Amino acid sequence: MRTGQRLPRDFLARGPLEVGPALLGATLRHVTPDGTVSVRITEVEAYAGVGEDPASHAHRGRTPRNAPMFGAGGVLYVYFSYGMHWCANVVTGPPGHAGAVLLRAGEVVEGNEVARRRRPTSRRTADLASGPARLTTALGITGADDGTDLCVRSSRLTLWAGRPVDPASIGQGPRVGVSGDGAATPWRFWLVGESSVSRWRPGGRGTPR
Repeated sequence: MRTGQRLPRDFLARGPLEVGPALLGATLRHVTPDGTVSVRITEVEAYAGVGEDPASHAHRGRTPRNAPMFGAGGVLYVYFSYGMHWCANVVTGPPGHAGAVLLRAGEVVEGNEVARRRRPTSRRTADLASGPARLTTALGITGADDGTDLCVRSSRLTLWAGRPVDPASIGQGPRVGVSGDGAATPWRFWLVGESSVSRWRPGGRGTPR
């Protein structure tokens, strides 16, 4: 995949464990009326489908909320967490086979001033998109973007390939804030040494994705 090339459908139509680490270094760009912001992805978490992953929203089957997870790879799945903030996921795999990659953190590489207006409490540039809620806020992503197809030319939300990442620079470990049967599953991936990567914490009251 060439740097600066839009990620095609077949790239995202693989399983979440393939797509997850492959998204590290890629850029998610959002064009909005109040400005354009691009975030280079530095941390992700993979979530599998029905009966495969107790921490996944799709584990028990399709619902109105998780319906985008059963769509084609390249669709955006956005959900509201704890009644406080939005989380964005890139849907993976073929239609009908649920899977998604949660975008946990990134580095703002375009539209820094716009991101700062949206995240006025951030003291450091590295904090603007450090964490899934901060990432969506910096990018201006809300529930209105749920189901957006990232692969069509007319989309205001698009994914772009970054420079190739050395596999040795990718960390892997348990997902953040997950409890229960999926707590120890090492499906979180991050770029080692990136200051935007969020801190790991164990799960508490059970937070399936």
